[in-house]
Amino acid sequence: MSTTTEPRRDGPVLAERPQPGAPRDYDFPTVTGRRLSNGVSLFVADLPGRPLVSASLILTGGAVEEPADQAGAMVLAARALTEGTERHDAIALTEAAERLGASLHAEAGWDALTVSVDVPASRLEPALELVAEVLLEATFPETEVERLRDERLNDLLQAQADPRRRVEEAFVGTIYTADSPYHRPSGGTRDTVERLTAVNLRTTYQRTLRPERATVVIGGDLRGLDVDGMAERLFGSWASRAGAAADVPGAAIDDSGTSVGRLVRVVHRPGSVQTEIRVGHRGLPRRIADFHAVSVMGAILGGLFNSRLNMKLREEKGYTYGAGAGFDMRRGAGPFAARAAVNTEVTVPAIVDMLAELTRMRDVPVDEAELVAARDFLIGVFPLRFETAGAVVGALGSLAVHGLGVEELIGYRVNIEAWTSPPSPLPPARTSTSTRPRSCSLVTSTRSGRHSRRPAWVAS
Repeated sequence: MSTTTEPRRDGPVLAERPQPGAPRDYDFPTVTGRRLSNGVSLFVADLPGRPLVSASLILTGGAVEEPADQAGAMVLAARALTEGTERHDAIALTEAAERLGASLHAEAGWDALTVSVDVPASRLEPALELVAEVLLEATFPETEVERLRDERLNDLLQAQADPRRRVEEAFVGTIYTADSPYHRPSGGTRDTVERLTAVNLRTTYQRTLRPERATVVIGGDLRGLDVDGMAERLFGSWASRAGAAADVPGAAIDDSGTSVGRLVRVVHRPGSVQTEIRVGHRGLPRRIADFHAVSVMGAILGGLFNSRLNMKLREEKGYTYGAGAGFDMRRGAGPFAARAAVNTEVTVPAIVDMLAELTRMRDVPVDEAELVAARDFLIGVFPLRFETAGAVVGALGSLAVHGLGVEELIGYRVNIEAWTSPPSPLPPARTSTSTRPRSCSLVTSTRSGRHSRRPAWVAS
């Protein structure tokens, strides 16, 4: 005969869920700045206890400035920088970095090209010598460029089988005019990439290679190191070469968006069991007066697990594993997008709910609980973003690209914390430049053609 007994409970049972504590104080590291003799900007962050030093040289420019018929040249040129210099071929360059215990890499995006190295502090100077070599003596070997180009073409081919990448490309191609570089991926398209040569990459790179476009950022435990002297010796005598752009990049970026009202575009993918949805429009550049308010709004709308979009589409409706939204802020106005992947049969109701949440963000005041949750999250995770020297250097480099000072980081938490009571509604949600539900473009990648007609509920 079996008997049941009450389970034994050791210790008290919590009657209330613990609440998060107040965010701890945090001061962004001290940063010193100066200009080298040739105009290169230098920023140094001494981070005691961080023996792995990170250093980056950032050239403001990026894919946004390349000719339309050579789209992808800047991204490919950055990848080719470490494939050979006047003193080392690709293998020798890799071995030289490995002997220092260093990681050397180069990359480019919409706004800048960056050459970076992570290295123990005791070997910083020879590591910076490698950065200078890659920056100033890259040879763009034809065989390596051909290999990189073929790799990129294979990547573009694989992208056709990736619903996320297909819908992202279709989305930007829908919300920007054909004359805007944002109309395409930063890495170029098959039509442009397959025509790129070593000469194209060299020419594109040389147009950007100017000292007044350059910023050197170094962070780590720099005690006993003459960082200013190293930078001056390696980068201070560099002069512009023939063919370099004659001006420092400004705000003349064609970021014009389409103005067709609300538009639906369907990318048909036979056999797909999910629909990738993007709803959005031309967004905002990084340099805006209400950046911090937009950050809070973005967190409430789609930046947190308990954001409005995720709570509606995942928690309430069960349409998706996750939904979100945000602004891709660049030197020009990058895209704003709400995103979700849902089962194909709920494509239409998911879009209806996404549009409803965008409208509610614009028209309905934010309640205090939402505001506090978003604000405290942004304040709380801010210090966690800068646990490594590389993260500090990356943030400072981003500020340099956008022409912003370190005060942006020093005052970030204070500016976010300034939202202490719910506005009615948040200012960016009230403007026509933030969320515009009636001007959204809706792009889906789905298996079925039954959603390809323009439904009545999307009429402008």
